[in-house]
Amino acid sequence: MAADAQTSRSVAEQFVERLGRQDPDGIQELFAEEIDWHVPGSAELPWTGRRTRREEVAPYFTTMWPHFAAGRSRAELERVLVDGGDAVLLAVFTHTVAANGEEFTTPVAIHLAVEDGRIVRMHLYEDTLTVAGAFSVG
Repeated sequence: MAADAQTSRSVAEQFVERLGRQDPDGIQELFAEEIDWHVPGSAELPWTGRRTRREEVAPYFTTMWPHFAAGRSRAELERVLVDGGDAVLLAVFTHTVAANGEEFTTPVAIHLAVEDGRIVRMHLYEDTLTVAGAFSVG
């Protein structure tokens, strides 16, 4: 059963707050057992792709975060749009690649679908060409 807008907003806000703290286990707790997770990208970026189980959420972040220079990432949340069980986060992410020092910025949209107080879908939309390019510089 889809969530009401208030529940969806609350879960989305918890997602953003835990993301800001870099709390992979806390983020994972927000997800249902079975999920539809999609982060498009290159096979050269080991955190991209699909995931279908809650226990795959924390490893996404613990695999991705070490590839970025510590303390040099920013996420600017611009807007949260909620319609029933759907929440869309519009933001701008800036990261610095740890291996080569390349900084990049990409607009992002994250579509969360909430059911029974848990996230059942997380689809990330970003400029994957810019992300891949930052990692292939050098």
